[in-house]
Amino acid sequence: MADELDAVVRDGQSVPDQLSMRDEDGEIRAEFVQVISEAIAAENAQFLREVVSDLHEADLGDLIGTLEPDERVRLVELTGADFDFSALNEVDETVREEILDELEPQTVAEGVRELDSDDAVELLQVLDEDEQEEILDKLPQSERDALERSLDYPENSAGRRMQTEFIAVPRDWNVGQAIDHMRDTADLPDRFYEIYVVDGGNLWQGAVALDALLRSHRNVPLADLIDEDRRKVSVLDDQEEVARLFGKYNLVAAPVVDPDNRLVGVITIDDVVDVIEEEADEDLKALGGVTSDEELSDRVWTIARGRFNWLLVNLATAFLASSVLGLFEGQLQQMVALAVLAPIVASQGGNAATQTMTVAVRALATRELGPWNAMRVVMREATVGLVNGVGFAVITGLAAYAWFGIAGLGVVIALAMVCNLVAGALGGILIPMALDRVRADPAVASGTFVTTVTDVVGFFSFLGIATLWFGLK
Repeated sequence: MADELDAVVRDGQSVPDQLSMRDEDGEIRAEFVQVISEAIAAENAQFLREVVSDLHEADLGDLIGTLEPDERVRLVELTGADFDFSALNEVDETVREEILDELEPQTVAEGVRELDSDDAVELLQVLDEDEQEEILDKLPQSERDALERSLDYPENSAGRRMQTEFIAVPRDWNVGQAIDHMRDTADLPDRFYEIYVVDGGNLWQGAVALDALLRSHRNVPLADLIDEDRRKVSVLDDQEEVARLFGKYNLVAAPVVDPDNRLVGVITIDDVVDVIEEEADEDLKALGGVTSDEELSDRVWTIARGRFNWLLVNLATAFLASSVLGLFEGQLQQMVALAVLAPIVASQGGNAATQTMTVAVRALATRELGPWNAMRVVMREATVGLVNGVGFAVITGLAAYAWFGIAGLGVVIALAMVCNLVAGALGGILIPMALDRVRADPAVASGTFVTTVTDVVGFFSFLGIATLWFGLK
């Protein structure tokens, strides 16, 4: 198969066009990966350069993820200048760090020089300071200074996400001067949506949209086109706040200023999409008690260590819930049916609470839930819990009666079901709100506490009501 593709290269044909990388479902074809592996083993640099030069950075990142660890590094080394280092930002952070650790600092430095500043920062920030310094030392001073400034900003801040390549012009220019400047400047950003206006000290003055610029005559002063109220962000703003700003005001780009209002960069929509994906991924993992930095490519010990502490917390809360059963040990011995049905009440309450909690955590993250509407939302969720509780009370009550033939048992589980679904709804909304109030991440801690509430309330209500109803001791 590799011989056939070598012929494709000699004929000047595109390798991905001749051998499709993906199948009809969009998955990477095993045959394609096999060919790449064979070419790496044979050190067929010409063929590999042909492949990587035709692939989009996202596709190249996916390909890297399918290769064996030693093959990944060899692919970069064999393709040399044809390898797009931005593809490394498309792979798991663990994989990216492993590749960068194996490559020579000079090779990484040469790759970094071809990247936009935001992509370069994203690539370097996974390394420790010594490794960063070793690579930065091999860059020209101006490029090094720009990257060091961005790396000095807090992690997950706008300063880390921004691109330092932008177009800034004086306020006293006209449209013609601005257009000529863009035509004559060789190192413009690859893609931009507006130009920015600054004074002599590089202080932010406003923005001029490209569509307004191109629709105006050359002699029109830029001052007539400036949008001085243009939304801007600070280098210290959290990336999640930036993403929320983009979504709320339908932005495609936003200028970034330092604390002194000097223009230092720009954030574009492609960076914000990455932020949204990262934040959603982090919240999803947190709800499951998984650390935000866990990746599929992590080693077994790393994953086990990251999950152990949260599982330990869950074990402690499980003992707490089980201790409630211990309070009713005598009753359970007298009526075995109670032991059979008790987990149903607890489980159904936990499921209802998880539904409420998921909605609450997301609403808190997007700022849709706050003090102004908290009471209304709490009352709504409690009502939903009551309605569902009554519905499932009927279903479980009839099922319990049909199962054990004891009418009173159906009444008991019905009453307990109502209690626990209301408790689950209230716990699912109040616990995330309380955690948010004390500035703890609701996505991280809510699940365990909410489940504990529904287990304790479920067991206690069911067994307590049964004790009273049947007169158990």
